Amino acid sequence: MAGKKLAFLGLGVMGYPMAGHLARAGHHVTVYNRTAAKAEQWVAQHGGHLARTPEDAAAAAEVVMMCVGNDDDVRSVAGRALTTLQAGMTLVDHTPASAEVARETHAAAKKRGVGFLDAPVSGGQAGAESGKLTIMVGGEADAYARAEPLLAHYARAVTLMGGPGSGQLTKMVNQICIAGLVQALAEGIDFATRSGLDAERVIDVISKGAAQSWQMENRAKTMIADKYDFGFAVDWMRKDLGICLAEARRNGTTLPVTAIVDQFYARVQQMGGGRWDTSSLLQALRVKP
Repeated sequence: MAGKKLAFLGLGVMGYPMAGHLARAGHHVTVYNRTAAKAEQWVAQHGGHLARTPEDAAAAAEVVMMCVGNDDDVRSVAGRALTTLQAGMTLVDHTPASAEVARETHAAAKKRGVGFLDAPVSGGQAGAESGKLTIMVGGEADAYARAEPLLAHYARAVTLMGGPGSGQLTKMVNQICIAGLVQALAEGIDFATRSGLDAERVIDVISKGAAQSWQMENRAKTMIADKYDFGFAVDWMRKDLGICLAEARRNGTTLPVTAIVDQFYARVQQMGGGRWDTSSLLQALRVKP
């Protein structure tokens, strides 16, 4: 693929390495970040161009990717980018946000003749850095066809799930499933420890059977070692679970386990662990309420 003119808006722990993969693939990348110092650092490391506003970043881009904080950030940054993004171009939002804001942004983009994809990711910071994210996409097939070869630079799987909002809804399923698994793993490790078992040996045995999971393979050892200063932060997970629970109220789904785990995460936040990895649920079990 010949180098394309791209923009990446939002250089957090996910966006920074994702944009880097695009630059290393030979594309011409312009970056914008609310804190300009981070954008300056990225340009010093990867080359490309720095834009001072989303409008400037999007003006000459064929495809704009963004990864920001929440629904309000999406509305603000996407709204600004759409004022200069040319008709026929594509806007891709990787922010974990609500399906509602995805549909709103799709409608706003369509009025300007711009394709829009809601494309949240799974795989965390490690997946972003290694280029092995899973990307679940909502939107129209023509916009997806334009963007998919670019998204593949930082993904091991990119899948169109349906129309606008479908990517965000799929991400909600992802978070619902993760929440229950992490809590179960935390309870299992706590049970093993209190029973006098060697928790690492327990995990080594049961990870070869039906209890195996990504969380067990990638987080059990650090949980046993009480190491949480990395990974996907509890604050972010609570934001995501809040989106899931709000959507469930809208569509009539009952999520009792998710609601309980959300409260366990609230306890971790109260302990000062808002920036700890989501596997820190074990800490909530080890501290008396």
